[in-house]
Amino acid sequence: MNHKILVLLILVISASFLACGQEHQQSKTWLSNFKEIEKTTVVLNNSEEILPLKDLEKKTIASIDLGFNHHIVFDSLLNKYDKVDHFNGSVYQANNQLKALIDDLKFYNTVILCLSDVSVFNEEVLGLIKELEGKKQVIIALFGDGRSLTKLDQFNAPIVYSPQHNNDAANFVAQLIFGGVSTEARLATSYTEKYQKGEGSDLVKIRLKYTVPEDAGINTDDLKKIDAIAAEAIKEKAAPGMVVFIAKGGKVIFNKAYGYHTYDKETKSKIDDIFDLASITKTSATTMEVMRLYEQGQLNLDTSISTYISKARKTNKQEIKVKEVMLHQAGFIPFIPFYNAMEPGDSSLDSTETYSVKVADSFYMKKDYYKDIMWKQMLESNVKTSGKYVYSDLSMYFMKEIVESISRQSLSSYVKTNFYDPLGMYTTGFNPRYRFSKSRIVPTENDEYFRNTLLWGYVHDQGAAMVGGVSGHAGLFSNASDLATLYQMLLNKGTYGGKRFFKPSTVELFTARQSNVSRRGLGFDRWDPEPNKDYPSKLASSQTYGHTGYTGTCVWVDPKDDLVYIFLSNRVNPKVTNQLSTLNIRPRIQDVIYEAIAKANQKLN
Repeated sequence: MNHKILVLLILVISASFLACGQEHQQSKTWLSNFKEIEKTTVVLNNSEEILPLKDLEKKTIASIDLGFNHHIVFDSLLNKYDKVDHFNGSVYQANNQLKALIDDLKFYNTVILCLSDVSVFNEEVLGLIKELEGKKQVIIALFGDGRSLTKLDQFNAPIVYSPQHNNDAANFVAQLIFGGVSTEARLATSYTEKYQKGEGSDLVKIRLKYTVPEDAGINTDDLKKIDAIAAEAIKEKAAPGMVVFIAKGGKVIFNKAYGYHTYDKETKSKIDDIFDLASITKTSATTMEVMRLYEQGQLNLDTSISTYISKARKTNKQEIKVKEVMLHQAGFIPFIPFYNAMEPGDSSLDSTETYSVKVADSFYMKKDYYKDIMWKQMLESNVKTSGKYVYSDLSMYFMKEIVESISRQSLSSYVKTNFYDPLGMYTTGFNPRYRFSKSRIVPTENDEYFRNTLLWGYVHDQGAAMVGGVSGHAGLFSNASDLATLYQMLLNKGTYGGKRFFKPSTVELFTARQSNVSRRGLGFDRWDPEPNKDYPSKLASSQTYGHTGYTGTCVWVDPKDDLVYIFLSNRVNPKVTNQLSTLNIRPRIQDVIYEAIAKANQKLN
């Protein structure tokens, strides 16, 4: 080999190792600083236990920056836990409009004030705090010199005080407000009669913590292979972009976006992008309601579906048990291509009283098409494989009908009220175009055979689209961090954010293997015991449960390793491709995680 080439190769390899080592060292340094901030960040005036914030479904939250230079980091972390709208108080103040700010906060009941040790000496700011404290639940985040506490002696609102004035302190305080981190710190100095040395309250961790792999004992460098696999996926046109999310031990140790929304590279992927989850809807929406109704004694898994669906009586489905439907053993056919049966008069370009079901932009269905045509097709469909495992979308059409008849609420409304809002999952839901701008949502297929448009914020699945975007088997959208919250709750055996959503026994029942002919749990997909399947990955434990989605998504929970793994992509853009599965992108990334965990465990031993 040419000597110059050899030297160059050695330099490149050395630089690569050095870069990796630097990232690990940087993470260790960051973690050390973060732990120091934990030791000095004090919670005051919290005798009523306002902090950490709970009952998020009852809160409308605003964050006001009043002279804190690191408010972007602060607001970014707040929004990991719930929808928190930002107001730049400094702009209002510069324009002598602080009174107008109070008017602009009329729709909020909780206000987080972000203050520096300079801004608290402004009498206008103190006047604002006083007026807000009489109208709202106020929380004060104070950064800098502790002597600034002397100006807050008159207030009873909870105060989170950090002597540091930097991005890491902003990160920690934001997480502390929501219980992503904990503290036992006390004031090291007396400032007033109220704020004496030794004052402070303990706060416990009740939600996911956003941190670095080293906080879970994992070397950042051992997760670098994920970058290479993601790059391969994009290069080989498996998907134009993706988000990978990893939580270990209740700590988010990896949350990264790759590529772009589309191959034209106009919009870069972001970690808070909202994706079409496809069949993850089955476990994240429908199964959640099934679990709740079962736990409340309103739904019997061993009862026939005709008990709950009167139209199923005197059909070939009247004796099918609810449990069989949840296990995909009811004998249903896999799916029905409903759109193939449509006639010209069944849809319209415009919305009218007759055509009121929105399928896509400039595409509306007859309002009774589902009841008159689709539901009739399902009720009359063949039942050929009873007792055998045949994965079927029809299962969750039927379960949606059952849970809605019991709760007397739409599926979308029920899961929003009972799960997504209390958990702070504000991006999770059906029909995101009604709530978010298109720029927040990742497009899926350029549909040239049914809707004749790029599907952007409208569900990819044709059947779900034909019922207005809300179905039991598809239609749910979310970003990665919100989806992780739901599955961390399951990993916690039903608790999250200081609230219990399920009994541990309910979670265990539904997520455990419940079939003697397949790997399935009740609604949930699971680890496959067949040795050659390597499903969901080679190294996943037998306790693993979750689901995949047709659009290129998956979520897997492994209680053995206290792990939540999420992969979100739009592999169907611009057209459906199987490259994601052919290249084993999702399981390969999952195994990188297990390899990193195993390496960390070896060091401990």
